[in-house]
Parts: sequence; structure tokens; C-alpha cells
Amino acid sequence: MSEELSANAVDLATDLTIAWLSNPNTRASAEDVPAFLQKMHEAVSGLTDAPAAIDEPAEEAAYTPAVTSRKSLASSDHIISMIDGKPYKTLRRHLSGHGLTPEQYRERYNLKADYPMVAPSYSEARRTMAKNIGLGRKKGDKAPARRRSTPAA
Repeated sequence: MSEELSANAVDLATDLTIAWLSNPNTRASAEDVPAFLQKMHEAVSGLTDAPAAIDEPAEEAAYTPAVTSRKSLASSDHIISMIDGKPYKTLRRHLSGHGLTPEQYRERYNLKADYPMVAPSYSEARRTMAKNIGLGRKKGDKAPARRRSTPAA
């Protein structure tokens, strides 16, 4: 069977070389043709040997975090990325820049499913702002009565 594959590789390399030479934009001297044919044969032979390598399961790359998960969450003002070790208030945009979703990020670094993607202080600031503008209330509910300070007499 290997003889059949090598004969097929030679035929394919020859056909490709003929096609390359028949291109009107190709300018090659007679001395260049044997070297090109040899390179083409090596490339085609490499392709015929490749299916055996494809069948083997590819090992996943081991990702080493830039910081530990404990250090990543040490500050309430930011979360430190395990990809580059830089602080961020929210990791979502940073992760999308690296082609990751939060779930993939957690899986890559063996983090728990409840690992936060937003810094606690940033989350609290956004929560307070949303409450102040009235988000989260039902349509008929009135805004909570604000405390009015009585003027000192």
C-alpha cells in the first residue's frame, strides 16, 4: 500500500509541477524545474503521511495562570486577569478580546462556576446607580419616599 501511495504522490507532484509551469505568469529556467519537482514531491509525501498524525488526539495546551485565584480576587476594586496579570473592573470585554467566554475562562483555569467576572465595588456602584434611576421596580410602583431634611429653625 505504501508503494501505491508513493506512486500516487509522484504523479500528483508531477501534475502540480506541470500546472505551475503552464501558468503564463511563472518564469522559471530549466535548472529550477528539478528542484521545484523535488520540493513538490516532499510536500505531497508529507500530506499523504499526515492522516496517521491527525487520528491521534491532540493534547490541550497547558495554561499557567499569571496569578493565583486568591490573588486575583484580593482587591474589591478590581479583578486581576489570569491571562495577563492586569487589573480590570470587568473581565468580559478583556476575555472577548482573547476569544474566550466566561465559561471557557473558568474551565481553562479550573475556576468554580461562581467565580466573578466583575469587581465587587464596581458591581455595587452599578447597583446603586440602577436603584437611583428606578430600574428594577414594577411599572405601577412609586419611587420610595425620599427623606426630606427639615430646615433648622
